[in-house]
Amino acid sequence: MAPLLNPYLNFDGNARQAMEYYKEVFGGELNMHTFGEAGGAGEEHADKIMHGMLTATADGFTLMGSDMPPGMEHTSGNNFAVSLSGEEESTLRGYWDKLSDGGQVSVPLERQMWGDVFGMCTDRFGTPWMVNINTRQG
Repeated sequence: MAPLLNPYLNFDGNARQAMEYYKEVFGGELNMHTFGEAGGAGEEHADKIMHGMLTATADGFTLMGSDMPPGMEHTSGNNFAVSLSGEEESTLRGYWDKLSDGGQVSVPLERQMWGDVFGMCTDRFGTPWMVNINTRQG
């Protein structure tokens, strides 16, 4: 499967409602996972969306979104990123190397609690990027 490039939106506690709304607008299949399911947050964030993904829309759109993680403030300008994801590790690492060169890495590209290799950076032009390499088996 070729790498996927799509917008990733961050919300201030209402990601579930927003992603359900986008499903109504575009159709498709919506999958959401909470911070509580991942064991990555306290009780106040347990039901908030850690990752939501709308796929298989009639026009082939993919849209991802989440609530801001605990400890991060939601402000205009930090409520989006461009996501690169897929299984082609060497291709995605190459993109990461180029995008992070001269930019700022906020999450190093490394294995995460959900099993994939993931990193976040802001390129030298101020665009935030998320790179996820699917390494899960089966």
